[in-house]
Amino acid sequence: MRVAVAGCCHGELDKIYETLALAERRGPGPIDLLLCCGDFQAVRNEADLRCMAVPPKYRHMQTFYRYYSGEKKAPVLTIFIGGNHEASNHLQELPYGGWVAPNIYYLGLAGVVKYRGVRIGGISGIFKSHDYRKGHFECPPYNAATIRSIYHVRNIEVYKLKQLKQPMDIFLSHDWPRSIYHYGNKKQLLKTKSFFRQEVENNTLGSPAASELLEHLKPTYWFSAHLHVKFAALMQHQAKDKGQSAKATKFLALDKCLPHRDFLQVIEIEHDPSAPDYLEYDTEWLAILRATNDLINVSERLWNMPENNGLHTRWDYSATKEAMSEVLEKLNHDLKVPCNFSVTAACYDPSKPQTQMQLVHRISPQTTEFCAQLGITDINIRLQKAKEEQHVCGDSEEQDDVESNDSGEDPSEYNTDTSALSSINPDEIMLDEEEEYDDSIVSAHSDMNTPSVEPSSDQASDFSASFSDIRILPSSMTVSSDDTSGSPVGKEGNRGDPVELGDGKDLTKVPLKRLSDEHEPEQRKKIKRRNQAIYAAVDNDDTA
Repeated sequence: MRVAVAGCCHGELDKIYETLALAERRGPGPIDLLLCCGDFQAVRNEADLRCMAVPPKYRHMQTFYRYYSGEKKAPVLTIFIGGNHEASNHLQELPYGGWVAPNIYYLGLAGVVKYRGVRIGGISGIFKSHDYRKGHFECPPYNAATIRSIYHVRNIEVYKLKQLKQPMDIFLSHDWPRSIYHYGNKKQLLKTKSFFRQEVENNTLGSPAASELLEHLKPTYWFSAHLHVKFAALMQHQAKDKGQSAKATKFLALDKCLPHRDFLQVIEIEHDPSAPDYLEYDTEWLAILRATNDLINVSERLWNMPENNGLHTRWDYSATKEAMSEVLEKLNHDLKVPCNFSVTAACYDPSKPQTQMQLVHRISPQTTEFCAQLGITDINIRLQKAKEEQHVCGDSEEQDDVESNDSGEDPSEYNTDTSALSSINPDEIMLDEEEEYDDSIVSAHSDMNTPSVEPSSDQASDFSASFSDIRILPSSMTVSSDDTSGSPVGKEGNRGDPVELGDGKDLTKVPLKRLSDEHEPEQRKKIKRRNQAIYAAVDNDDTA
């Protein structure tokens, strides 16, 4: 099965699907599935734009609304997770996942599905230590704080995923698992992104929660985005029991959708030829959702997950055979994800802009149907009740530049929670004191003891080459084709026959020089982040 993986999408669906069309022409066959690693930006209208955590000058409609309205349809099944630049009010309607448009499926806050026998899991958002132990308390209209905390990973989602026992084929996260950079070409990474050096040396770059999931799930593939750089790694896990073969995870992070950037990778993944070619629910995951339903928390108070410490009557919520059988009965032994997409908000009309469109906290019919089938609680209904009773939601919607309101609260119960992502990345937009920079809980060293084998630099370099650079862009975007490790193309990306672009140029004859406008600082500085190529033209007053 040919699977395409995209990094930060930033709403550029038209360009991504055009690129996939070129990939199919290039061979050796059609793309079966597209996986997107966050910053998808499923923006339906002007109200959704106001829920995206970027300054107003960067808010642009992009092209998703055309797929939402039915004007266009995704040419390939698309599965995505949320990042930190999303239409959060839209995704919040689907906490357990669902269709945001025909043929485009959101995995939810955390989720697991199957396609052609391939098991795909993911977790949305980015890690922030001071919000990690809170419940899902945010709801529209968001204020200056909740418009950002809404996309912070919570311990309940990680806890659910850590109940999984069955093997995982693919896992998606937006930010990287902490320490993964030690298992790839770290020298090349720091050459490309020199401002990551301090976090890499201190082992504080990335998500400690994702790192725990990587060690627990040991998926065959793990795909990420967020840091806007292509990076491959091979993590060899230690076998738990003698006689068992050790598992390995192939990690790949990708860039954002821009010219000259490594934002797309096509790989061949083994699948079950007898499995159906439609999206299926995962019985183990659904059983875990049912088991953990009583753990739902919609308050802002800090709390810990149940553990075997003498304080909890139950701490194991893994799925039993009986629980999975009950799930099958509730679904009438039909695991097919129903194609029940429905329009829940007015769609953007370029001829009739509505800048004052009201923002409403909606209940999705998809979520209502899903919860009724499984007998679980819709988080949004619980939130609405809590809002009426306790006024837990934000008082006002922030329509101007988003200001930081982070607080240095206690870290989570996990021993890996020593800091949040703190890199200064000039390739990222700046939200005044940006989240990845201003976390108040920062440690110089990580106390994570990951029982895995760190590869030699030679091994890391060799593996980086196995994820070949297969960037092929629509004729409207300039092509650059180079491999970061300078190694031959691996078997998963064998170059096919030359592809002609719209201007008649031979793809294979395009110069292999990277063209980039990035200027990286020699020393760590506080830099005004920018993403103008995605969101807007460069402003003269943006200074480093």
